[in-house]
Amino acid sequence: MNIHTEFHRFLRREDKENLLGQRGIVVWMCGLSGSGKSTIANAAERVLHQQGRFTTILDGDNLRSGLNANLGFSDEDRLENIRRISEIAKIFASQGIITFVSAITPKGELRDLARGLLGEDLFEVYVKASYEACEQRDVKGLYAKAARGEIANFTGKSSAFEPPNDSDITLDTESMTIEEAVIELLDAICARITPYHAG
Repeated sequence: MNIHTEFHRFLRREDKENLLGQRGIVVWMCGLSGSGKSTIANAAERVLHQQGRFTTILDGDNLRSGLNANLGFSDEDRLENIRRISEIAKIFASQGIITFVSAITPKGELRDLARGLLGEDLFEVYVKASYEACEQRDVKGLYAKAARGEIANFTGKSSAFEPPNDSDITLDTESMTIEEAVIELLDAICARITPYHAG
């Protein structure tokens, strides 16, 4: 292949982070559909925006309507889905952007893939809620469809969800409000997004 990378001619990451007054990070929200991943990410982003932080959200559903529209939910497609999201998030973090990823990421090998690509930029958040709790919420009507057998490879039912054992933080949305979860999350990442020269 005739690939000639140009990274050496780019502005340094530190230049971008100094301009923004923040450090790049990838806050990866994993958990069952309906656990509260996107809701927490959206609320946390609004708080950071009000604080003058530059943020973005990579939502799994939104990406599957565009960049990843050609991918299904087989093990191979899920792997490629996470690989693409990770590569995008890696670029954003390298530009000093606080990047939230909201993606089910149901298996350990998928989270390992993201961790391998993102390294120290990754802050893994397990948004915990039982299948039964998410089924009761069923904000997108997916659990009802799954119960009728209309969705193949539905996570938690016909496709397994492996809870992470080594996430940086766990937010149990069955025992805490969204507001409490957002506060705990922002407290946890505060030091990670503060510029090196601060203080």
